[in-house]
Amino acid sequence: MQHFKTLSAYLDYLELPGPEHPMLSVFSAIGDGFLPCPKESSPPITNDCYSISLKKIVKGDLNYGRTKYDFTNGALIFIAPRQILQWDESVVYDQKGFSINFHEDFLEGTELANQIKKFGFFSYSANEALHLSPKEEKQIESIVENIDIEYQNNQDEFSKDIIISQLSTLLKYANRFYERQFLNRKELSNDLLEQFNKHLSAYFESGQLEEKGIPGIEEIAEQLSVSQRYLSDTLKKETGKTSTEHLQLYLIDEAKNILLNPNKTISEVAYELGFEYPPYFSRLFKKKEGISPSAYREKYTLN
Repeated sequence: MQHFKTLSAYLDYLELPGPEHPMLSVFSAIGDGFLPCPKESSPPITNDCYSISLKKIVKGDLNYGRTKYDFTNGALIFIAPRQILQWDESVVYDQKGFSINFHEDFLEGTELANQIKKFGFFSYSANEALHLSPKEEKQIESIVENIDIEYQNNQDEFSKDIIISQLSTLLKYANRFYERQFLNRKELSNDLLEQFNKHLSAYFESGQLEEKGIPGIEEIAEQLSVSQRYLSDTLKKETGKTSTEHLQLYLIDEAKNILLNPNKTISEVAYELGFEYPPYFSRLFKKKEGISPSAYREKYTLN
């Protein structure tokens, strides 16, 4: 798989104009202009850059990770370094919107370098992109216009700080708008939680737990056709608990039933539940229930 270490090499591969700054590129068609067209198709590629773009896909599929971008409304898409990208000639873009690309080293030594890793939407798949209301779109576009003005100006000692400050503001607004999107998609959130629980039930009842061990969140997310980060964030917004916490609670509930069988040792219960190390099971049980597995068994067997 081809990997691009510099922004210039990546843009050159895309057949787009070179950047004004070696680590930053801004293409804006918010007004009357049009975005330049990238090359028509590409096998899987990766690069060391962040991308933030507002585009419309008129038709066709854009593969991002393992998921297809298949909606036609305009959406704000975030791509992190070393994410896999692939598309073919069937993809047709509306040439309005914007595209900001910057090398990860552009943030080196800044507060944003640490902050950007906390924004979960850089790990979302393309079909989990941020859909903006007209009002939100105007707010984002006004920030991008400020970035573009500074990008087009002659660079001076203040340029980088101003641009990074604007990028930070853009990402904070995006985070706010994602919160709104989660709230407005409660039906989808409830459905995702139901699917999550059904998948766990089927996995446990099929005997895979003891055979294959505890399923990973990434594996569960893949089965549900969402990204791991999106699954966890959606469940967190809906229930106050992450996907990992839901999985742990499911295991503890199963453990309570099995512990009532006095013929099984605590270690046997742990192994049956897919834990590789019984002490970890005991610590998790005590953390969630406030008492150890053996104390729980003694308490409820006596009752």
